[in-house]
Amino acid sequence: MTAMPFSHIAGTGSAVPERILSNHELEKIVDTSDEWIMRRTGIKERRLSSTGKHESTADLGTAAARRAMEIADISERQIDTIITSTVTADRITPSAACLIQHQLEANHAAAFDVSAGCSGFTYGLELADASIRAGKAETVLVIGAERLSTFVNWQDRGTCVLFGDGAGAIVISARDAPGGILSTHIRSDGALWDLLYCEDGNPGPPDILNYIKHIPFHIKMEGNRLFKKAVAFMADIALQSLAQNKLVRDDIAIVIPHQANLRIIQAISEKIDIPMDRFYTNLHRYGNTSSASIPLAMDEAFRQGLIKKGDHVLLVSFGAGLTWGAAVIQWSI
Repeated sequence: MTAMPFSHIAGTGSAVPERILSNHELEKIVDTSDEWIMRRTGIKERRLSSTGKHESTADLGTAAARRAMEIADISERQIDTIITSTVTADRITPSAACLIQHQLEANHAAAFDVSAGCSGFTYGLELADASIRAGKAETVLVIGAERLSTFVNWQDRGTCVLFGDGAGAIVISARDAPGGILSTHIRSDGALWDLLYCEDGNPGPPDILNYIKHIPFHIKMEGNRLFKKAVAFMADIALQSLAQNKLVRDDIAIVIPHQANLRIIQAISEKIDIPMDRFYTNLHRYGNTSSASIPLAMDEAFRQGLIKKGDHVLLVSFGAGLTWGAAVIQWSI
């Protein structure tokens, strides 16, 4: 009997739009302030994609994928599957993954999208790991790519300050050696859908943001209840993932959480008793990029030398649905 292969991360990549929108610029758009935004969220600035530039969801996903492929030293012909997690695909159909496949010229790959809100990348990771362990694929590209600026209501200061655009990607390869993705855990509760959802209607961006693509619906969020659920669910699933792998808190070299709100991350740190200096955060520069946030942060942490071969990495996510998830990875590169 052939031994079951292990799923190893072989490369990481990320891409963000050129345009930076600071909190001070937001003060000219909506009734807010840099101090208010920083105190409530920890966000200082975010990236916004521009129409007329190569910054669509598929463009950003393709750029991130190419950088991950460079690290992994693979060609487009070696990719078996492309899984793209997004809620802001450029078209209803075809999928963002198919558009990325076309740009990469990865003609031998199957390609599809996953829609699980900000937890989408964790869901995609589980699908990729299962496919490799089942022997269905040897090389899988998992991408998180979002343009949340397209359906932000720029008159709602409770949400428009939060979101940004970007993409992150990883290459996962089948190997005989143990390690890599040790476990993935995903959950959902559709009864809580109305804490974070999209609603019809959107007044569109102000004139000074006229470079943003406008989509006629907008994000609605019940912030206080969502905050409590996010902390409880993410802390619980993080502890479950450690227990399943017989790991203790000191075994984790770095935690890469969904980059939604610094206060949420700080609360999770307290609940799982892992200090904040082992949490990687970059939301002060990018805001909440939904399913792109974890792979984008993972790529930055790796390239900064904060993740080394053999390290145990904990990922934890939470998003609309409600959905949440976690993964434990033994780093392979």
